[in-house]
Amino acid sequence: MHLNYKMKYDFHTHTTFSHGKGSIEDNVKAAIAAGLSSIAITDHGPGHLTYGMKRGAVPIMRAEINRLKPLYPNIEIYLGVEANIINAGNNLDVTKAEFKDYDFVLAGYHYGVIKGYCVQNFIHSHNPFHPQGWNLEKKNTDMVLKALYQNPIKILTHPGDKGPFDIWELAKACAATGTLMEISTWHAHLTTSEIKIAAKSDAQFVISSDAHTPKRVGSFKTGLQRALEAGLEVSRIVNIQTCQ
Repeated sequence: MHLNYKMKYDFHTHTTFSHGKGSIEDNVKAAIAAGLSSIAITDHGPGHLTYGMKRGAVPIMRAEINRLKPLYPNIEIYLGVEANIINAGNNLDVTKAEFKDYDFVLAGYHYGVIKGYCVQNFIHSHNPFHPQGWNLEKKNTDMVLKALYQNPIKILTHPGDKGPFDIWELAKACAATGTLMEISTWHAHLTTSEIKIAAKSDAQFVISSDAHTPKRVGSFKTGLQRALEAGLEVSRIVNIQTCQ
């Protein structure tokens, strides 16, 4: 079945600048081998306490991409970042002033950041007997909605992961802001049931590898499988094309 489909680009990949295992060039080579037309390097935002990229590394990453572009002219190489969604400031760990440093910004919710209900979400996700009354779904959803409406986010990464979220509200906001909803092949989200909910909105979708090793760059099959099981029209997945 998957022989009838092809991934055009992968805009969510990590390198050694956060906690990936390969270099930028390693990921570019893997993208070429996978037949992709473009790739984005999107390491974790600087607010992550254990594997966030260093702000001082951004010019180094840009210089490396500029070095690689003439060496690999048949693929477009972009510098992005997977910003962490938090409940302070502009609700991202990348400031509005820093957006100019990137070709585009992805954003997702992760553990390991300050001001993001991380301890409560971790307990909620790992302990069926967690305390009641935290109202985490509303808090998490409001946090993401504020991030979406305050910032020009290209992709909302693995929505629904690491805590309870109102997927319908996120989908409506993504449709309104032109933000793509990610179907991850690294995380379980969007799940098949979540895709069914989100598909009732006008949101568009993207499948990403979220590769932390070069060999996973261009991975899309498990994400596509969930999308097809959910009945999502492939035309709504912007980076998947049907092969003749």
